[in-house]
Amino acid sequence: MTSGRDEILGARPLSDTATRFCVWAPASERAALLRSDQGDSAELVNLGDGYFAATVADCPVGTQYRYVLDGEALADPASRSQPEGVHGPSEVIDLAAHDWVDESFCQRPLWDHVIYELHVGTFTAEGTFDAALQELDDLVELGVSAIELMPVAQFPGERNWGYDGVFPFAVQHSYGGAHGLQRFVDGCHQKGLAVILDVVYNHLGPEGNVLGAYGPYFSDRYRTPWGDALNFDGAGSDDVRHYFWLNARQWFADFHVDALRLDAVHAIIDQTATTFMEELSRQSQDLSAALGRRCELIAESATNDPRTVTERAGGGVGMDAQWNDDFHHALHVALTGEQSGYYADYEGASDVARAMDEGFVLQGAYSAFRRCHHGAPSTRVAPERFVVFAQNHDHIGNRPKGDRLVTLVSPAQARLAAAAVVLAPNVPLLFMGEEYGETAPFPYFVDHSDPELIAATRAGRAREFADVAEQGELFDPADPATFDAARLDRSQRHLGEQGARWSLYRDLIALRRTTPALRRSARASARAWCERDVVTLLRTHDAGDVVIFFNFGESDATAYLPPRVRGHNLLDRAASVIEPGANVKLAPWVFDVYQLEASP
Repeated sequence: MTSGRDEILGARPLSDTATRFCVWAPASERAALLRSDQGDSAELVNLGDGYFAATVADCPVGTQYRYVLDGEALADPASRSQPEGVHGPSEVIDLAAHDWVDESFCQRPLWDHVIYELHVGTFTAEGTFDAALQELDDLVELGVSAIELMPVAQFPGERNWGYDGVFPFAVQHSYGGAHGLQRFVDGCHQKGLAVILDVVYNHLGPEGNVLGAYGPYFSDRYRTPWGDALNFDGAGSDDVRHYFWLNARQWFADFHVDALRLDAVHAIIDQTATTFMEELSRQSQDLSAALGRRCELIAESATNDPRTVTERAGGGVGMDAQWNDDFHHALHVALTGEQSGYYADYEGASDVARAMDEGFVLQGAYSAFRRCHHGAPSTRVAPERFVVFAQNHDHIGNRPKGDRLVTLVSPAQARLAAAAVVLAPNVPLLFMGEEYGETAPFPYFVDHSDPELIAATRAGRAREFADVAEQGELFDPADPATFDAARLDRSQRHLGEQGARWSLYRDLIALRRTTPALRRSARASARAWCERDVVTLLRTHDAGDVVIFFNFGESDATAYLPPRVRGHNLLDRAASVIEPGANVKLAPWVFDVYQLEASP
């Protein structure tokens, strides 16, 4: 008999009329298929190990259905389409129907990317994949090479950050569904843009969540800050792992996604000898070989553990890269002086230098915020393993008003932040609108239908920001106006100050791409240090070294070129050559970039 683990979970069209169904429901003795267009249910065959499957004739694409377990009708936990939302029936769709035209797309290596994080619902007025597709030429001109989509798995309603998804295989219907995402990825590839998809394997949202009714998807031993933890190390966890591996495989194989960004992997609690994350790394590498293209994994982790991005052969987890919050926190403190909350552990400019030079800032030191020692040394981790940023969805949304950095700092400071990110020896990430100085906030928003859940969400935000909640300064996450406030206004992006900032980002990205020393760097060829408020970043290359000075101070400062070399200003070609031993004068909150050559 065929093993259930050999099956593709969910509904898979076999022909114009026949569809294969498979579901894992180990808590049930029987399972049946209930079609929305028929009154009777059809029994599924028990394959053993909790798997049930059947091939159903006269069941074409577009058929809506539920499974019946012990008399209860439920949507498919591996549904590919929820056209009526999380409370509606599942729908048979054909993921193989899209006619891909991206054969000529050439993947860049991860180190060569400039990533652009994008929320589909607020990036355009329409809030769809097709509308976002129309804006790609501008991002290509900017120099972006990869679009990172915030989670698109089906969530309740039509407004959500995406981290409340409850059908991991289904693509949000209001964004354009699965076929809309396929068109988007195909369109990106035709323009030379890679696509990174944010996926959530540490928890699922509460509303419309059916997985617990099917089997032991959740653990009763652990919890995450957002709800029940998923079961990756208890009874039945082999099949839970299989479910999430099939999900990852779907994005790579059926949607041609180039990389997955794994949300909050520190909340994937797994005590097994070979963890799910290690298995996912191995399976992705195997799939990469089978597909003939890279299937990469980028982790978000709060542990400051270098093993996350250490190869499995070296005792690591095997992620290709990870977000470096330490870089963001140090940069934010250097620019704003804020040291509350998780910024309490950072000193500003000196820690910006350390993040550029070594990776993590906290490498085993005591963390006042956590009230314990935190992290481990990262000096052996290559710079390209870290994704760095001046802002992202989290660190904007974690503020009571959802403030973007540009609303907190001066124009000069915003330009300095741009240079620190784009010219760092790491992989730079921009948050949508950052490139022209978008001022719209990005507060947390939801569209739940359960009044108790809405009340709980509001209460949670009020507790988190108790010091300002009484002043009426919080956005109501359930108010449609909160979502509307987050929409970008890209109409002025090439005019005035916004146009100047856009041009700066374009020029910095071009400089990064065309200057050998600013491209790929080994740890030994990217050194940074801090003297008073000036961070010096020296990037060495056989084709010529580059030195970058960042003045994070409110006063004029002086920097110095390395001995016996002179410098050509790469941002101002008309500027005179800086001779050896000459001082480089830096106004407050400015940066300068010099190509170095030996003095004759």
